[in-house]
Amino acid sequence: MDWYGPDKATFGDRLAAARENSNLSQNDLAKRLGVKNSTIKSWENDNSEPRANRLSMLAGLLNVSITWLISAEGSGVEAPSKLDRSADSLQEVVKELRILRLNMIKSVERIDKLEEKLKAYRK
Repeated sequence: MDWYGPDKATFGDRLAAARENSNLSQNDLAKRLGVKNSTIKSWENDNSEPRANRLSMLAGLLNVSITWLISAEGSGVEAPSKLDRSADSLQEVVKELRILRLNMIKSVERIDKLEEKLKAYRK
């Protein structure tokens, strides 16, 4: 089965996949195309579609064929693997782990102080 085929994905889905595969944010792609960020969002949400000249530029920038963007035929993006994770989501996980670790260290230090107070009361 073709993951990004017409039965599984829309133009916006294929555009978003190709953009992410190129490691571009919506903002980066908008700047390169000379359009507003909201335009890219609108295309990816299937609220509108680019004109032919922008479609050609998109295909070139994202290294996919125009035909693939429109109909999922031709050269495009490989289907993501189950283990594939975006760098952004991995960075968020690492960030959250660091925060949790710091909170745990602070909690252990607080527990140590409270235990010292308890020892003082016992004497």
